[in-house]
Amino acid sequence: MGRTNLMLRIVLLISVLSSMMFGSSAQTTCKGQTFNNNKVYATCRDLPHLSSYLHWSYVQSTGKLDIAFRHAGITSSSNWVAWAINKNNDLQSAMSGAQAIVATTTGGTTKAYTSPIASANTQLTEGNISYATTGVSATYQGSEVTIYATVTLPKGTTSIVHLWQDGAMSGSTPQIHAQNSANLDSKEKLDLVSGSSQAGSSGGSLRRRRNVHGVLNALSWGILMPIGAIIARYVKVFPSADPAWFYLHVTCQTSAYIIGVAGWGTGLKLGSDTPGVTYHTHRTLGIILFCFGTLQLFALLLRPNKDHKYRPYWNIYHYLIGYGTIAISIVNIFKGFSALEKSAQDRYDNWKHAYIGIIAGLGGLALLLEGFTWIVVLKRKKTEGKMSHNGANGANGYGVRPQNV
Repeated sequence: MGRTNLMLRIVLLISVLSSMMFGSSAQTTCKGQTFNNNKVYATCRDLPHLSSYLHWSYVQSTGKLDIAFRHAGITSSSNWVAWAINKNNDLQSAMSGAQAIVATTTGGTTKAYTSPIASANTQLTEGNISYATTGVSATYQGSEVTIYATVTLPKGTTSIVHLWQDGAMSGSTPQIHAQNSANLDSKEKLDLVSGSSQAGSSGGSLRRRRNVHGVLNALSWGILMPIGAIIARYVKVFPSADPAWFYLHVTCQTSAYIIGVAGWGTGLKLGSDTPGVTYHTHRTLGIILFCFGTLQLFALLLRPNKDHKYRPYWNIYHYLIGYGTIAISIVNIFKGFSALEKSAQDRYDNWKHAYIGIIAGLGGLALLLEGFTWIVVLKRKKTEGKMSHNGANGANGYGVRPQNV
């Protein structure tokens, strides 16, 4: 009996704890949330990212959309929260063209206003949005910000593409939001009538494409291209390496160009998928690299013979474009790293350090080979000079004096 009573008590305790846990978790869903004005909304939804919830009532015949957007987990007293509708109904590029309602909290003061967003490089400037909006207000209690508004949509609208974000403030200016997967995925297509939703393009997918773009370009322009230049400059010093060095050089540079064009193409695709995000310097340098690489390809096809009168001019052109391509490629790779926002850049520190190690290794190897090459060339000239001097003193030109007959 003693053991039975003990087991019953344990089971009862587990049941009580479980009910408490489920009860507390239930309070974190939208259905358990209430508002200070005691307003009740027809529908609510637990949004999948950033601890956010949307409550709304919608009249399709008039287009009146009454919303309360709640964002939890605000631990800083200087922060911003935003909820927006994309006027283009574009789920892929939801931020460009978004019509936002913003709440800022600074110094214990909460302010709500509307902000039209033209691109990702926005500072959420206050202004009129494309929809008639009334009753814009916000509250900040505990760790939750709640935005209230009534938005008038075109009559008969059944669904919207909406997005939501948060970020830090610098004084009175909102700063760019984090670039992690939760922030990048905070968008969806929402059916206002049924409450069903369709998730947006995953930030993880965008990050994978960005990784592919970076790896292809670092491997091609940033690694294979310098290796090809090292082969051409230092290996050809040895007569026994001719013509093997030439074929190695051509193979390396051609491979670098093909992979680099693939990387350039992924960059163009990333640009088209994120029209509001533009890295002007990185993009310009990428276009220059593509042009220089193409010029080098034509240089290979139009290469004159060694004894051709235009060969010296071709050599100058080939060297200048080649070394210029390598220099610009290295600069642009680091521009690519710096283009990442601070929150995302931390994940790429190891990649950046690895590339620095590779470039430093190739640079050190080039310096060693440069010194060794000069030693070989000087010794060769010294030997050739002696042979020429002996040949001048000898009648037969081989350093052997003719015998008197």
